[in-house]
Amino acid sequence: MKLLAMVVLFACAMRAEWKAGAAKVPITPDESIWLAGYAARTKPSEGVRQAIYAKALAFEDAAGRKSVVVTLDLVSIRPLTADVVARHVREKHGIARERILFNVSHTHSAPIVGDVSSYQSRMGSYFDKQREVIARYTAALPGKINAAVDQAIAALEPATLHFEQGFAGFAVNRRRVGRRELPGPVDHDVPVLAVRAPSGDLRAVLFGYACHNTVLGDYEVNGDYAGYAQAALEARHPGAVALFVEGAGADSNPLPRRSVELAARYGATLADAVDEVLKAKMKPVGDGLRAVYETVEVKFESAPPESELEKQLSDKDEYVRQHAQRMLFLKKRDGRIPDTYPYPVQAWRFGSEMTLLALGGELVVDYSLRFKEKYGWDKLWVAGYSNDVFGYVPSLRVWKEGGYEGGGAFQFTSFPGRFRESVDSIVTAKVDEVMNSLR
Repeated sequence: MKLLAMVVLFACAMRAEWKAGAAKVPITPDESIWLAGYAARTKPSEGVRQAIYAKALAFEDAAGRKSVVVTLDLVSIRPLTADVVARHVREKHGIARERILFNVSHTHSAPIVGDVSSYQSRMGSYFDKQREVIARYTAALPGKINAAVDQAIAALEPATLHFEQGFAGFAVNRRRVGRRELPGPVDHDVPVLAVRAPSGDLRAVLFGYACHNTVLGDYEVNGDYAGYAQAALEARHPGAVALFVEGAGADSNPLPRRSVELAARYGATLADAVDEVLKAKMKPVGDGLRAVYETVEVKFESAPPESELEKQLSDKDEYVRQHAQRMLFLKKRDGRIPDTYPYPVQAWRFGSEMTLLALGGELVVDYSLRFKEKYGWDKLWVAGYSNDVFGYVPSLRVWKEGGYEGGGAFQFTSFPGRFRESVDSIVTAKVDEVMNSLR
């Protein structure tokens, strides 16, 4: 009896190590709005196929340190939004920046947020009205994210955490489409963090996959396959909140695609993979969450001289013209065109069982495979699209191969050119520094 009592007391102590709370707030637009992600669209949204959300999952360890992960059914998040939310969370809840993690699903069926300049020519006669609509949506978004965070923190209750990974196979390296001679690395891992009440009931599940949310490309708002996966899991586990984390899927697409049936099918496949993990034996996550957030300057290739930019204003390619306009505007406004960019690197270590490495931008798969090999296939969870989603982050291999992910996409941004060849080594060195600081 004495031994049994000791076991029960030990189990209760383990259950009391963590507190957790989850919440979700709709961010579905209430008016027709231009959807982000595709240059081919020619008009604003025409309806809502599926609600989209801001979701928050809050943790508190035994030392009383609170941390919050925010997931968004959006194509990107920029400092304009992240900094406002981080300031609110710090001032209201006393949570430092390194303990706030933002990740977007990168669904291409959600509204544009923030700057609309690169969409002006695509919008045509819609531009003036859509600029106002997008400004309203952008202004309201931080308040909705704040509400999700506030509700998640208010819901903090004793919980247990368990971690394990599964697999799903619908991601395909999209760079081989049209160039079959290229290698086709993918990351099919499905990392899963289960948050349960002491009774064992599932309260939240944080899960990930490394693949673009680009099954659909029409004019109805939705969360793409990740939205269907989250909805399926919440339907299967009433009362639980399912939060999707986009991985290093910048060069992966769900294939085949372009039908609602496929989006629902891939969502169900991913939900099935998560449920397989939840039903099997998972590793309990011990107490303590250590967090680091740092930035490192990555360098751009030099912008053309002003005389060349002036010539580009008459280029036959509209995207060349628009990029030149943005560069000349920056030159006039700031007196210079930026030559570096602050790249965010964040890492959370849960006990000794898992580390969530969250990297900015559209991260290609090479980084995930490399860091998992170095820091542990079973323990490391690599997320891209975190904290600041500004464009593509190529590995050295992809940089040398070129193409859209290798640097061509810069033309659609306010960057002067693609990143220099050193981007891979700079990002890798900073990740190593951050990971070592967690030990």
